[in-house]
Amino acid sequence: MKSEPESFSIDHLAAARDRTTCWDGVRNYQARNFLREMKVGDQVLFYHSSTDQPAVMGTAVVVRQAYPDPTAWQNGHDHFDPKASPENPIWQMVDVQLAEVFPAPVTLETLRGVKALAGMELLRRGSRLSVQRLSAEHFAIVVSLGRAGGPANPTSRATAARRTLSARGTAKQKAGARPQRKLASDERRMRRAK
Repeated sequence: MKSEPESFSIDHLAAARDRTTCWDGVRNYQARNFLREMKVGDQVLFYHSSTDQPAVMGTAVVVRQAYPDPTAWQNGHDHFDPKASPENPIWQMVDVQLAEVFPAPVTLETLRGVKALAGMELLRRGSRLSVQRLSAEHFAIVVSLGRAGGPANPTSRATAARRTLSARGTAKQKAGARPQRKLASDERRMRRAK
């Protein structure tokens, strides 16, 4: 699962109540279908995209299966879709809970250098989906790379995340709202095409 870190990072997830959030705003049909396939207990990689150094930052676990994404029919919301409604929800979301923050990011460059990850969707040229399938073998390899970065301390990382959130993110958290994730580039294009 990809997210733009200035909008919603793994540190935001670490600072969220129960380290849990809904994964809303997916506006690509294939990515939505991948969300629909997710089951409670499925593990996911949390990937920071659209940044100077894209990287897998840690892992999360699905804690609620796909359900309608109400941001789609909230007029004025960044994720609004005029074709969606409570009667015709179209778009889905899942809830994920932080499982682990890696001691060091596993960069895209690092992933490309691992022959055993050949065929991983993220590494395919032109692959831009914000939600992608991942084999158990590839998941295990990336997790081992992430854990090799040094000893993880999720508690101190979460505490640091709370202190270092942007002023915008902090204000939203104080108001009881979580920062909004930006749509991945493929999803923005889909919205413009409508």
